[in-house]
Amino acid sequence: MQDIKGKIAWVTGAGTGIGEAAAKALVAEGVIVVLTGRRKEPLEKVAAVIKQSGGKATVHAGDLTKSASVGKIAAAIKAEFGRIDIVVSNAGTNVPKRWWSQLTPESIDTLVQGNLLSALYVTHAVLPIMREQKDGLLIHTSSMAGRNIGMVSGPIYTAAKHGVVAMSHTINLEECLNGIRSTVILPGEVATEIMKFRDPPELPETLARMVQPEDMGAVVAFVAKQPRHVCINEMWVTPAHNRGYVAMVKGRQAQWDEARAKAKQS
Repeated sequence: MQDIKGKIAWVTGAGTGIGEAAAKALVAEGVIVVLTGRRKEPLEKVAAVIKQSGGKATVHAGDLTKSASVGKIAAAIKAEFGRIDIVVSNAGTNVPKRWWSQLTPESIDTLVQGNLLSALYVTHAVLPIMREQKDGLLIHTSSMAGRNIGMVSGPIYTAAKHGVVAMSHTINLEECLNGIRSTVILPGEVATEIMKFRDPPELPETLARMVQPEDMGAVVAFVAKQPRHVCINEMWVTPAHNRGYVAMVKGRQAQWDEARAKAKQS
């Protein structure tokens, strides 16, 4: 593990959930964090908590679905600190009406822009800075939906998160000679605000069994502390009580029970 004290980290989607937890976990390691998201108020609250704990945080709110906004923030961080060592690209969203029969062109735009374009814009903005310093780590939050086709997340979210996985691997392909590393983290169900967009919303007891934002923050800090000669290309992080697995086991058990019942009748 390397000491990352004093490193500069840009954390997007930092106002709540995984982004907030990642920022706090990095600060606990002595990292200086720059917090970005669309809403300034939640970012200011996170920054205040960090500063009260003795950490260092600044806020640059902005719309990450706009390339010009992303470019301005990256340039501002470079101007203030002289470098960007770590990027936690975590911004993402979903919508309640997510099935093909419910989608509209507007909701498709929301999902693609919020989950894929924002990550692409952030990556495009920081790579020149990292190439110049011959060092840099990008950590992207994708989803298990970025590797597995299922019904829960919806088709557009799934497609966008698959894109984030592919993007991260291409960064390692093209930029490894420049000292740049990229990790894509694929969480299963995490108890964050995005669960409010499920119909119906998840129950408290179900949320308690999910991966918690603090768990993801610890994972981000672990990745950030890897030595420069180590690249963790991809990580899956899922609840021990995996509802997808549970459903498969129950489904298979039901098939066995039905087969046994038919065998007895014959």
